[in-house]
Amino acid sequence: MKEKNIKKKSGTDWEKLSKMEDNDIDYSDSPELNESFFENATIRMPEPKKAVNIRLDNDVLEWYKKQGTGYQTRMNAVLRMYMMTKKEVGNKIIIKTNKKEKSK
Repeated sequence: MKEKNIKKKSGTDWEKLSKMEDNDIDYSDSPELNESFFENATIRMPEPKKAVNIRLDNDVLEWYKKQGTGYQTRMNAVLRMYMMTKKEVGNKIIIKTNKKEKSK
């Protein structure tokens, strides 16, 4: 995964933006959505999450909990990104145990 340079200064004038009124916003490049836009729209509900029992190191769990509400959602997002990265690269996951290495 490519690392982003978060030290780069933003070109946004945040002070000017915070003082801007809604009617000062230029919407010319994003037309208003009308009824025709929604004629073929469908509602897609997310798949329900599956409740599982998982063993985590205490310090890992506590760190996520300290991040506040939604820590389980964030943990899921991290796991999903890891999964997607492995799928893209096609790497095997190697699990090292005290006994021997297993390839999954």
